Amino acid sequence: MIWDGPAARAIFDLPFMDLLYRAQTVHRRHFDPNRVQMSRLLSIKTGGCPEDCTYCSQSARYDSGLSASKLMEVERVIAEAKRARDAGATRYCMGAAWRSPKPRDMPQIVAMIEGVKALGLETCMTLGMLDGDQARTLKKAGLDYYNHNIDTSEAHYSNVITTRSFADRLDTLAHVRDSGIKVCSGGILGLGEGSQDRIDMLVTLANLPQPPESVPINMLIPVEGTPLEDAAPIDPIEFVRVVATARIMMPESHVRLSAGRTGMSDEMQALCFFAGANSIFVGDTLLTKENPDEDQDMRLFARLGLSPMVAHEHAREPDPDEARRAMVLAADPAIPVLR
Repeated sequence: MIWDGPAARAIFDLPFMDLLYRAQTVHRRHFDPNRVQMSRLLSIKTGGCPEDCTYCSQSARYDSGLSASKLMEVERVIAEAKRARDAGATRYCMGAAWRSPKPRDMPQIVAMIEGVKALGLETCMTLGMLDGDQARTLKKAGLDYYNHNIDTSEAHYSNVITTRSFADRLDTLAHVRDSGIKVCSGGILGLGEGSQDRIDMLVTLANLPQPPESVPINMLIPVEGTPLEDAAPIDPIEFVRVVATARIMMPESHVRLSAGRTGMSDEMQALCFFAGANSIFVGDTLLTKENPDEDQDMRLFARLGLSPMVAHEHAREPDPDEARRAMVLAADPAIPVLR
C-alpha cells in the first residue's frame, strides 16, 4: 500500500497501548515473535570520510579524536567473520568510511564478500554512495544486503548533511534494488528532528518501490567534537513509538535496534522487541561506538524468552486471509483494536 503523512501520523499518535497491541499483532502475522536476527558489524575502513554528517565521529571535518585507517586486509576480515559466525551471528556487515568506493578498492571488497559468503553468512556492506556498475559488481560477488540509511526526513536532511543530498541517498537505494541486492535502510533518532520528521522518514522508506528488507532504527550517540555532541536525548517512549510505527508500515521488514543500545535499559529494549523490533547488532563495538557485549544480550534474551534466528530466516508467509486482515489493521486506526 502507499502511505501518506496523515495515515502514518494517525498510527503514530494512537494511545501507546493500542499502538503496541497493533504492532505486535502485525508482527506475529509475519514473524515468530520470539526470534531475533543477529548481525555483526565490522569497520573495514575507519575515519577520514570527507562528508559532513553532523553526528559522525568518522568525518574528517571534526576533531573527534578518531584516527583514519586504511582498508582492512581481506584475511583479517574473513577471520573476524568466522569468529562472529561461531558466536551466533547470521549476517556479517562491513562498513567503510567513504563518500563512495574507488575503483582500486573494488577487487578487495569483492574478495571480502566472497570470503564471508563462503562461511555461510549473509553478507552486508555499507560503503557510501554507489552507481549502477558498482552495485552490479557487488551483486555478482554475492552481496546479500546493502546498507544506506536515509537518516531523517527530506525536510530535515539539509540540517544534518550538506555534502550530499537526500536525492543522492535515494539514487543509491535505487541502484542497489535494481541490481538485485536487498536494501537495508533506516534512520537515526535524536538529530534535532521533530516527530513529524520521524514519521516522514518512515513514509519515505515504506513508499520505496519495495520497502527495505531491513530497517535499522538508531538512537544517536552524541560524539564529542561533532556538531551534535550536545544533542538532547530522545524520549524512550517516543523511540518505541517509531519502532512500532515502522513495524506496522513495513510488516515484512526486519526492524533492527542498531546504535544506541548501550543507552537503553533492558525494559526499553523489551518494549522495542514487543513493538516489533526483531534484529540487533551483536558484539561490543559498533563501528566506532560501544555496543552491549554478547553475554549481556544473551542474559536479556534468556529473561525475555527470545532466541536467535537461524541463517537465512526471513518473514514467513501468512495465509491470504490473515494478510488482508493485517493490512486493514495496519492501515486504519479507526478500527477497534480489541476484537
